[in-house]
Amino acid sequence: MSAAGHTLQVIVVTFDENRMTLRVPVGKASSSGLRKLASEEAMKEALDTLKGRARIKRTMWSRRAQEYEAKINSGDPVAIAEVVRDLHRNAGQPDQSFSERQIYEQAMDRLAAELAAIDRTDKAGATEKLLQHLKAA
Repeated sequence: MSAAGHTLQVIVVTFDENRMTLRVPVGKASSSGLRKLASEEAMKEALDTLKGRARIKRTMWSRRAQEYEAKINSGDPVAIAEVVRDLHRNAGQPDQSFSERQIYEQAMDRLAAELAAIDRTDKAGATEKLLQHLKAA
């Protein structure tokens, strides 16, 4: 790609659902937060995490919400899986608050997008796979 008379090598990332294209110069990839997809081993560990028992701390919701947001933004699939596991509600459990639901959906969306990219499937199929792992707990 050429910009302002200079030729740059860029990484092009397209986000179909937002109809957005991101172009990041190769030299700025790591400093901009761009990373490779998670390895299959890391994703397997994340799926195993979903089968675990929810660990909800007895701290105030605002503190837990900040911790959950930090885990989601870390990009680590195992940390994101912990958020999904901890906030997932099965039938018969009390309803989630609006903010709990938002964080849960954000974590589920991130994890499903990563799984879909690794498995080369769509996000809906990946979400279904995640839900099956949650039910297996």
